[in-house]
Amino acid sequence: MGRLSPSFFARDTLAVARDLLGQRLVRIVNGRRLSGRIVEAEAYVGEDDLACHASRGRTRRTEVMYGPPGHAYIYFIYGMYHCLNVVTEAEGFPAAVLVRALEPEEGIADMWAYRGCQDERELTSGPGKLCMALQIDRRLNGIDLCDHGELFLEEGEPIAPHRIATSTRIGIRVPGWAAEAPWRVYVADSPFVSGAPRRATHRAMR
Repeated sequence: MGRLSPSFFARDTLAVARDLLGQRLVRIVNGRRLSGRIVEAEAYVGEDDLACHASRGRTRRTEVMYGPPGHAYIYFIYGMYHCLNVVTEAEGFPAAVLVRALEPEEGIADMWAYRGCQDERELTSGPGKLCMALQIDRRLNGIDLCDHGELFLEEGEPIAPHRIATSTRIGIRVPGWAAEAPWRVYVADSPFVSGAPRRATHRAMR
């Protein structure tokens, strides 16, 4: 399987989020492959998006978002969870896609051990869960996902448009349009997606 190239990510963030569905996220731990197909993602676009970390401008934390497309932006929340984002669009414009859920494929037994969970549907059905299962943390923040030996993205199988649904993003509590933006995309018939959003549209994304 070929790796996704920087040009894949140097595009409109909403298009990248949609096209990430079906692609494979791979983590190498102690020489073993842990992987899963992406089944859910959320777009965060620019300083005008109040749900985006870049809404507060360029800071030490968000510097990676302003960098080259295809790099990992990993942050730590609630004092216990890491979240993996992929930087998108042109360098200098802060945007990224949060990888929200995977359908586990390789190294499932290892993921069970890292998560302390043996329900395959719960293993990687959320951004914090998948990072724990694949041993992704801030030590990998800023790496080039197109050219790295331990964490990268491979070409998978495209998802048919009629299987792709959109909704508002999960857990967004900000004023204005950012709370209503239908910028979460997911495989509608997948049992591996995370919890239900506040408002789901269940319609194909063009």
